[in-house]
Amino acid sequence: MNEIIIKCPATVANLVCGFDVLGMALEEPYDIMEVSLLDEPVIRITSKDGFPLPSDPALNTAGAPLLAMQEELGRPVGFGLVIHKKIKPGSGVGSSAASAAGAVVAANHLLGNIFSKEDMVRFAMFGEKVASGVKHADNIAPCIYGGITLIRSIFPLDIISIPAPLLHVTVVHPQIEVRTSDARQILRKEVLLKDAIRQWGNIAGLVAGFMKNDYELIGRSLEDVIIEPVRSMLIPGFDQVKSQCKEAGALGGGISGSGPSIFMLSKDRHTAAAVEQVMKTIYDQIGLDYHTYVTTINHEGVKILSPHALL
Repeated sequence: MNEIIIKCPATVANLVCGFDVLGMALEEPYDIMEVSLLDEPVIRITSKDGFPLPSDPALNTAGAPLLAMQEELGRPVGFGLVIHKKIKPGSGVGSSAASAAGAVVAANHLLGNIFSKEDMVRFAMFGEKVASGVKHADNIAPCIYGGITLIRSIFPLDIISIPAPLLHVTVVHPQIEVRTSDARQILRKEVLLKDAIRQWGNIAGLVAGFMKNDYELIGRSLEDVIIEPVRSMLIPGFDQVKSQCKEAGALGGGISGSGPSIFMLSKDRHTAAAVEQVMKTIYDQIGLDYHTYVTTINHEGVKILSPHALL
């Protein structure tokens, strides 16, 4: 096999209180990538959707991971990538991670699955460094592993898959861009001990809530006293969305990654649809364009599709 088509899921990083350590894969939206082996050791990248993606692989979130993979292979091999990007860059739902994770999963498959999932996360983090200036795995890990993941450490890598009850996810993407690198720069470099203690309790409570299928504990733990108070100022209507969606029955939620997307978790699809309507009403009143998604957790991660998927 010299060419495959893959589906790369969007992801929600942080899950409110778990900055850089928790992430979740979504069923929608997703990118489609066509990846092929080349006879010469080069990386050729083509975008099919008009987004200005760098053609230099070292500057591309899909290309940089493949360069790292090439270096470790130690033998000449090249890759061609055609990216159908449906996850808008700067949206806060893992656009760069989808490109990075999709590229390494596809390349690994074409090479005969010689690398582990942990290896692929390690390669894909080079793409996140291109996007944000630092390596982090809270989008990459769920994109590759599927479901909800805990990144206990990235040096060395220590990734744990977290079981969770059925959850419906509503996402609103206000049509503004918040660059991850910019959103990191505004964060405080030091935090109060009392805030750190509260945050640790929420992270532990959220993980316990997922594992115990305890919806009420999940809802109580979706609180961020460190990152959200700063980043939410970049997102018009954030406070309204969060409070009114909870009034509509959502368990809770917050900023997806670095924003501007906002996600909310619900126990059932009916509530998730009601939450979507609240989001639409708020942004209609503000007069800001937006996209919404009502979806669930993707438990597969990057998926290999049939050769006829694009027909």
